[in-house]
Amino acid sequence: MGKTVVRTEKAPAPFQGAPYSQAIKAGGLVFVSGQIALDPAHGEVVGDTIQEQTRQIFDNLEAILAEAGSGLGRLVKTTVFLTNLDDFQGMNEVYAGRVGESPPARATVEVGRLPSGALVEIEAIAET
Repeated sequence: MGKTVVRTEKAPAPFQGAPYSQAIKAGGLVFVSGQIALDPAHGEVVGDTIQEQTRQIFDNLEAILAEAGSGLGRLVKTTVFLTNLDDFQGMNEVYAGRVGESPPARATVEVGRLPSGALVEIEAIAET
């Protein structure tokens, strides 16, 4: 079976040339690396609010999943990293609107800091 690297120009490249892939397809699943709210065109964080950043993250996830032959409706597990758990409700409002009526399993944790001063990061696993 092996693994296949997933890469699209419609989502940000790996952060500052770091040694990871946007996603990996293996065993009927696609594993998407953590996404922060980077605009793929200029590589800078989009938005000052948790809602704006969460929307951009889902745009990035959607582009990567599409490249892998999947989509948001095929998500099975996400992990959400927030720099402030007080932002949970704002993130969750956008999240709920993007994952559909059969939401994936999810963990949400507070972290001390994220790259580029981002407020939120989301990693995902989906069926292909």
